[in-house]
Amino acid sequence: MTDAASPPAGGRIPVWDPLVRIGHWLLLAAVAIGLITRGEPESLHQAAGYFVGGYVVFRLIWGIVGPKRARFETFLRSPFAGLRYLVDLVTGKAERHVGHSPAGGLMVIALLLALSGVTATGLAMENHVPVPAVIATLVPAEAGEEGEAGEAGEEEGPWGEIHEAFANLILGLAVLHVVGVAVASIAHRESLVRSMIDGRKRP
Repeated sequence: MTDAASPPAGGRIPVWDPLVRIGHWLLLAAVAIGLITRGEPESLHQAAGYFVGGYVVFRLIWGIVGPKRARFETFLRSPFAGLRYLVDLVTGKAERHVGHSPAGGLMVIALLLALSGVTATGLAMENHVPVPAVIATLVPAEAGEEGEAGEAGEEEGPWGEIHEAFANLILGLAVLHVVGVAVASIAHRESLVRSMIDGRKRP
């Protein structure tokens, strides 16, 4: 069942609940801090990482028990549906959705997976979790410039390499997300940023 919208009917209706909206902007701040600090200062970077991990847990739970628009069952679509929506969006034929579009729903899942990965690898480094042999084989550690074990070696080990890869993936997904929001806002003649601030969209 799609959430296709009808033509404008005057007022704006509630769409995004406060927890989704507040969590969205706090997550943006935490990810920005994590990407900017890159581990220095360590305490700030770790605090941002813990928030990201907590947000992922919250969003998974909220995606099951939260309000209609927040639940996964209302916006998850197949990759084919997401791709078709993007093609229609570029060609000006995309159907407008009050909640997440098919592509938007897939972006939510992609971001949650990437955020889970960056959190898990960050915790692995912080707690000095041994690197499984299969990971060590697939992601060999690079030799530290100092040639000594310690912080440099830890950061450049397999966990560090994977952590960095997830961070770069998140950055790439964020850029795609911003571009998608801008294009959809223009195509559907509404500000999706505004709707994520006040929680309302036209019906």
